[in-house]
Amino acid sequence: MTNTPAAGEHEHGDDHDHDHEAHAGHDHDNDHSGHNHGGHDHSHGGHSHHHHHAPVQGQGRAFALAVTLNILIVVVQAVYGVLAHSTALLADAGHNLSDVLGLLLAWGAIWLTARRPSARYTFGFGSSSILASLANAGLLLFACGVIVAEAINRLLNPAPVAGFDVFVVATIGMIVNGFSAWLFMRGQEKDLNVRGAFMHMAADAAISGAVAVSGLVILGTGWTWLDPVMSIVVVAVIVYGTWGLLRDSIRLALDAVPPGVDLQRIRSFLAQQPGVTDVHDLHVWALSTTGNALTAHVVMPAGHPGDAAVDGMVIALRERFEMHHATLQVDLGTSDHHCTLDRPPRSH
Repeated sequence: MTNTPAAGEHEHGDDHDHDHEAHAGHDHDNDHSGHNHGGHDHSHGGHSHHHHHAPVQGQGRAFALAVTLNILIVVVQAVYGVLAHSTALLADAGHNLSDVLGLLLAWGAIWLTARRPSARYTFGFGSSSILASLANAGLLLFACGVIVAEAINRLLNPAPVAGFDVFVVATIGMIVNGFSAWLFMRGQEKDLNVRGAFMHMAADAAISGAVAVSGLVILGTGWTWLDPVMSIVVVAVIVYGTWGLLRDSIRLALDAVPPGVDLQRIRSFLAQQPGVTDVHDLHVWALSTTGNALTAHVVMPAGHPGDAAVDGMVIALRERFEMHHATLQVDLGTSDHHCTLDRPPRSH
């Protein structure tokens, strides 16, 4: 899962968010859940904390149509998987269900990033997409375990498989997934959410094609063992994709540096700015599956460089490093600063 901006990201010239201070001796607890700094606050007005345009024209309809079609194919595959005694169809139904959840997550992420923050949820609601990814991954892995258990049982206790039914239903799934992939071709170059949806649908079309071929082989040879073997292959594909989703979701939930973000490059960039002699209390985390946040203290012994200079750093952080919410604090360097998170824990 890549943490990058959604399509149509604003590149505001004056809509950015930063607090910069020129006084020493204030509290440096830089926990991003709530900064408590003294001194003077130079926050600009007009900040709405969301930097995403509305979805591309027609994108909402594409998601709605793809979700509807995939829900229908999940129901058909699940029903015929039971009737035809095909664990491969059931596995493919599980895979398509995972893509329905993925589509809903991508669609929901676009909607959530447009929600304004509130007095209680000051960072907005984007992090709910991270929680949804965790739930999605957990449910998928559980479903995979059930499918594998059933496939092993079918290998030990073979049952007749309706190869023709498997072929027909899987072919329908291939067509539906191919059409769904076509729906997202237009927007995939500008929006990673849409690109992810396109890749999922295209991969599903290929998997459904493989299941259809297995149905034909069973029809011609009577190799019923091929069906549970194919279901295990499909599960392996699901687990391969889901494991990365689970790993990245856990990391984002724990406020780890998002994938694709080079913290050292950001530190070096800030340190090279005119008048900056040191950078500390640098924290980067994910606001959602599509947005990043940053806080940092920059030491400038000559004093505050003015709003325009700090604004330029904030804009550069957004454009070069995809930091959608950057908060910079200016220190004079007259006292020794240490991030409270780096201090050794107190003994109890």
